[in-house]
Amino acid sequence: MIQKIKGTMDILPDEAALFRHIEGIMREEAEKYGYGEIRTPTFENTELFVRGVGDTTDVVQKEMYTFVDRDEDRSISLRPEGTASVVRAIIENGKYSDPMPLKYYYIISCFRHEKPQAGRSREFFQFGTEAFGSDSPAADATAIALAASVLRRLGLTNVRLHINSIGCNDCRPAYREALVNYFEGHREELCDTCRTRLVKNPLRLLDCKSPICSAIADKAPRTVNHLCTACSDKFKLLLSALDEMGIEYEIDSRIVRGLDYYTGAVFEFIAEGIGAQSTVCGGGRYDGLVESLGGPALSGIGFGMGITRVILAMREAGLADLGRNTPELYIAPLGERAAIYALGAAERLRRAGKYVECDTVGRSLKAQMKYANKIGAKYTLIVGESELDAGLAQLRNMQDGTQTEVSLSDLTL
Repeated sequence: MIQKIKGTMDILPDEAALFRHIEGIMREEAEKYGYGEIRTPTFENTELFVRGVGDTTDVVQKEMYTFVDRDEDRSISLRPEGTASVVRAIIENGKYSDPMPLKYYYIISCFRHEKPQAGRSREFFQFGTEAFGSDSPAADATAIALAASVLRRLGLTNVRLHINSIGCNDCRPAYREALVNYFEGHREELCDTCRTRLVKNPLRLLDCKSPICSAIADKAPRTVNHLCTACSDKFKLLLSALDEMGIEYEIDSRIVRGLDYYTGAVFEFIAEGIGAQSTVCGGGRYDGLVESLGGPALSGIGFGMGITRVILAMREAGLADLGRNTPELYIAPLGERAAIYALGAAERLRRAGKYVECDTVGRSLKAQMKYANKIGAKYTLIVGESELDAGLAQLRNMQDGTQTEVSLSDLTL
């Protein structure tokens, strides 16, 4: 038997309904905050992600699904995240000349070759937002407020905002030097990955999940103690804005995010009780990204929210059972002529907005009643040849078993 590829998932109807519920709330909240939907290709030129995400990141070095385009003999990659594609679309379509700020949201599938585990798959689904054209902390606060609003609408109270600032190109070199000097003193204790990061991407040393590396990172220099005056002032303003908006947070020096384009404020919403993959949403500011991909100097702030991880958090909180969508009526025909009538009656009621089922298998009446009960139908209409001739049928209430004779010409719900 051919099976699904490792790290992918089948989303069956019950779970698809949960996805639709979550995605509907995400769309509603994004549009309340003035974000418009953008849809970009599933695959792009590999260079976009190398330049946009960063060639020192694990995503680019180890995790992208990359292949050669047969027609063009060029390198193509399935998108590992959404931001770079949105920036490319803005530049290519000249949207930077539109009134600012530009605000977009998307619900997409992304692809990374990672070790599959709860909350982490090789094809995953993400709600993301991007806002361009404002370097004010007010834009950061608005993005964070939108993420918090989605989680609140979903009923999640076991999620906490962790926030940090990783500085700008002016103040980060001094922090990088302090960080390298600190970790050099522990080089022999670090895992192999962190020894590589010490040279290529020192900020990621703070993000290692190895217990030994994590314990070392706990005593590392803090980014907020090495910020320049401008970055420090912006971070303080952002925290003041969050206070005013009633959004609780924890300053967490370990939050650095895993992609090279981040500058300034970075944040994660972390869920309690769902295991190692506890970050349900992460984002931050990326003021140099548009320019690095060939566009004008345009500041940006955004986040990505993992839908599967949100579902894990909802299950942990007992919020994932939406209940079944059950038919208002099941039509149980007896005989060939009644079966044709049932199809027509069901279609007329559906066009009137009703959820109606009817037999298409040729079951006996007993089997049909059993099936109607199993799918949770509220009423069953029993129609045979004699009922058609008389223009009458029996309507059974499936909750209490009572039956009422009804006129077929007056049938409504």
